[in-house]
Amino acid sequence: MSKPLLLRGGRVVTMDASRRVLDADVLIENGRIKSVGRTGGRADGRSKPTIIDCTGLVILPGLIQAHIHLCQTLFRGLADDLSLEAWLAQRIWPLEAAHTAASVHASAMLGAAELLLGGTTAILDMETVRHTGAAFAALESIGIRATAGKCLMDASSNPPSLRESTDAALSESADLCARWHGAADGRLRYCFAPRFAPSCTGALLRAVSDLAEKAAAVIHTHAAETPLELDTVKRETGHDEIAYLDSVGISGPRTALAHCVWVDTDGIARLARQETNVVHCPSSNLKLGSGLAPIPEMLAAGCRVAIGADGAPCNNRLDAFAEMRLAALLHKPRLGPETMPAAQVLELATLGGARALGLEAEIGSIEVGKCADLIVLDLGGPHAQPEEADLISRIVYSARAADVRHVIVDGRIVVRDGELKTGDVAEIRETANKEARRLRRAVGF
Repeated sequence: MSKPLLLRGGRVVTMDASRRVLDADVLIENGRIKSVGRTGGRADGRSKPTIIDCTGLVILPGLIQAHIHLCQTLFRGLADDLSLEAWLAQRIWPLEAAHTAASVHASAMLGAAELLLGGTTAILDMETVRHTGAAFAALESIGIRATAGKCLMDASSNPPSLRESTDAALSESADLCARWHGAADGRLRYCFAPRFAPSCTGALLRAVSDLAEKAAAVIHTHAAETPLELDTVKRETGHDEIAYLDSVGISGPRTALAHCVWVDTDGIARLARQETNVVHCPSSNLKLGSGLAPIPEMLAAGCRVAIGADGAPCNNRLDAFAEMRLAALLHKPRLGPETMPAAQVLELATLGGARALGLEAEIGSIEVGKCADLIVLDLGGPHAQPEEADLISRIVYSARAADVRHVIVDGRIVVRDGELKTGDVAEIRETANKEARRLRRAVGF
């Protein structure tokens, strides 16, 4: 049994059904939230708890990002100011093809360190075609909660350096799922990750649907990111992309579709009816010029929505606070200042992400019995004052990643006083830079 942990005296934003905000202690035992309330510093067990004084601080559920590419962290700054199609063909695919197990591991460590230090405790991650086991090894050691999967690309239109046969792609995915789904006492899970419809054959997508159902795993892919993507799917299948994905089983509560920028009214209704998860990536969609996803319309229709930063080369940060602020602001000029209020956006970054990962019973709120994935913020800086201002507004509109003081994942302290405890940041940075230099030489950038 792990030693109990007590977060004492904080302002607790529970995100429970009543959206309570409490002045309370949070007691953690064996990786779970044992109580939320005044404890007087006592734990029920025989062990005296480790106490973190949270006086004057804010305790939040850990933020959840439901679309990340950790394999691309080393590509930061190497693919700026390009359209999606050029970004992929000229930069991302050559770099991914040059990856080794060592560079994938270094990329995942660098990205996960940034995520944890910035208050993201759980992610849905799409890796590249090869070396996914190296990414899982990094995720296991650094302590983040992650659902990750090998990228699947079997269509003949893919670059030869990344294209695999359908059988080989599915076989390796099944093996990775057997090895990693539920690893690290359930902190790590596997997802099946077809890149996007134009990269995959219908046979692969149908098989992915079957494999994911059998394994009780999430499906993670991209959809409706650009008009060219929609036109390609329509030309090749005769169907609208959302309808096509539905026809091959890529839909429903176990599916997360990143972007969904170019979805019409019928598509929104279909997504809501299916209970498919949409992942809003506002910074990425702006930087690549893809457009603005109709998130307010999706929410009004009853769609399940989460947020994500996407990858470092199309953002260029993995900052959940930046994504929350942008998600709240983007739609106001079009639909009015009351659109996407702070409380709604905070839900996307917590409970919405939990739903996308299929973990709504486990994470996303501070409630007794849930996994202890928590962050502690210091909003004492001038940018988040005065302290009597609305707390949720301060979190969404004013807070930033640098305000994160402590991070707990599965009851384990992974960041304390702003310092990563599960890895040496200087070593992570040095290794990442070494591997990034090798990648650039390999592709001639």
